[in-house]
Amino acid sequence: MRFLSRSTGRAAALLSACLFGAIAFTAPLAATAAPPEPPPIFVLNSLDASVSVINPVDWTEKQRIPTGKEPHHIYMTPDEKSVIVANSAGDSLTFVNPRTAEVQRVVYGIIDPYQLQFSRDMKWFVTAANRLNHVDVYRWDGKDLKLAKRITTGKTPSHIWIDNTSTIAYVTMQDSDEMIAVDLPTQTIRWRVATGPMPADIYGVHNDKTLLVGLTGSDGVQVFDVAGAQPKLVGKIPTGKGAHAFRSAGDGKSVFVSNRVANSISRIDLATLKVTDTYPVPGGPDCMDVSADGKTLYVTSRWAKKLSVVDLASGKVVRQVNVGRSPHGVWTLDHAKRI
Repeated sequence: MRFLSRSTGRAAALLSACLFGAIAFTAPLAATAAPPEPPPIFVLNSLDASVSVINPVDWTEKQRIPTGKEPHHIYMTPDEKSVIVANSAGDSLTFVNPRTAEVQRVVYGIIDPYQLQFSRDMKWFVTAANRLNHVDVYRWDGKDLKLAKRITTGKTPSHIWIDNTSTIAYVTMQDSDEMIAVDLPTQTIRWRVATGPMPADIYGVHNDKTLLVGLTGSDGVQVFDVAGAQPKLVGKIPTGKGAHAFRSAGDGKSVFVSNRVANSISRIDLATLKVTDTYPVPGGPDCMDVSADGKTLYVTSRWAKKLSVVDLASGKVVRQVNVGRSPHGVWTLDHAKRI
C-alpha cells in the first residue's frame, strides 16, 4: 500500500477544497444560466385548418399543428393544463398543451363549435353553432363533456359571455341582429333583445350588470343594462367601423376592442365607457391577447395572414409574423388577467 507524504497530502487537500469550491460556486450559475423558454403564442388559421405556434423570443413560426376544418376560437381549460381549439366545420375540439404545443387529444362529435366558453365555476361549457343556428350547453366534470341541451336560437350565433355567477350565458346572433340570455341551470332562454347590425363579441363590466356588444356591421359598441329582469339599451360607444372582438387590458380599468374595417384597436375606459386611446393595426384586426406585463398586444390581422405585435407604450405595430390564411383566434399562457 502506498502512503502520501505530509506535503503531498496537504496539496491534495488544497486541490480538493479548490475543486469543491469551484463546483459550489459554479453550480448555481449553471442552474440560472438558461431560463426556461416562454410559452408560445398560438394563432388559429381558419382557412388552413391549422394552428401556428409562434416563438415570442425570435418571433418565428416554430411549427404548424393540423386541426379540424375552420378553427376559429381558442379557450383555456379551467386548470390551465390545456387550450381548446374549436374546429367549427370539423365538429371537433383539439386539446393542446399550452407550454409544449403537443396535441393531447381530439374530441369528436361537438357539432359546429364556432365559439366556446367555460363558466367560472367550471361546471358548464357552452358552444355557439355559427352555421347551424343553435347553442349547446355541456356539463363539464373536469375531463369530459356531456351535452345537457341543444337550444335553437336566431340566425348565426356568434359570441358568448358567461356571467360571474355562472348562471347566465349571453349569446349574440350575427345575422338576426339580436342577443339572447340563456339560463344555464335550466337551459332555457330568459330573454331576447334586438341589437344593432351584425353583433359579435360581448364583454361584461360593472360586475356583469352592463354588457358591451361589438357591432361588426356598424362603427361602435352598444351598451346594455342587464341588471334587471329585462335588458335595456343605454348607449353606444363610437370606436370604428367593424367593431368586433374584446380583450381585457389586464389592469382592471380598461378593455380593448378591435375595429376590423377601420383597421384599428380602441381602448375603452371601464369607468366612463369612453375611448381613451386608438392604435392603428393593418389587415383587418380581429382577436387579441395581452402579454402578462400589459405592455404588448397580440392581434390577428385577418386579411393579411399576419400576427401583428403592438407596443402599447408607443401605440405602434412593432413587428408582424407570417402565419396561415385567415388568422382568427390568438392565445398565450403568458397573458394578462382576463377580467
